[in-house]
Amino acid sequence: MTENEKCVFLDRDGVLNEELGYQITDLKDFKPIKGLHNELQRLKKNGFLLIVITNQSGIAKGHYTDEFIFTCHRMLQKSCGHLLDDLYFAPGHESVSKSLLRKPESLMFEKAIAKHGIDIKQSWMIGDKERDIIPAAQLGLKSILISSEKAVSLATHQAAALKDAIDIILT
Repeated sequence: MTENEKCVFLDRDGVLNEELGYQITDLKDFKPIKGLHNELQRLKKNGFLLIVITNQSGIAKGHYTDEFIFTCHRMLQKSCGHLLDDLYFAPGHESVSKSLLRKPESLMFEKAIAKHGIDIKQSWMIGDKERDIIPAAQLGLKSILISSEKAVSLATHQAAALKDAIDIILT
């Protein structure tokens, strides 16, 4: 690790894998987006760390275990050529217990920033929900909301898809 690393934080569901409109609890439903390797490779070639930051309330709700999350992450890693540098997930849900890890709180980000020596001024968050953008705004990260609909957001940018978000970062 070097100090002042630049990073792109990535939400998982709806950014790295297809958003199906329901919580994925079966591996057959977990589908990395098409072209994931090529898109993430563009960021890596430009010196960005790639860190996944994801809420996974299904653990607290008893729908799956943390091993399911790790298996999904291995599937993502395989589909993108092992370009992801780290994974942080929040297993809680407010119906079970409160947690500072769960987005829109910022603890997962803060842990990654400290561990990897991340320079927030050079770093980004890409998410598909406002709860992904709130901690980025609080920490001073630039952010991109992936949405095809006109959205009022704290995000510094909006894009229709991951490819478009990466275009924004690299220009």
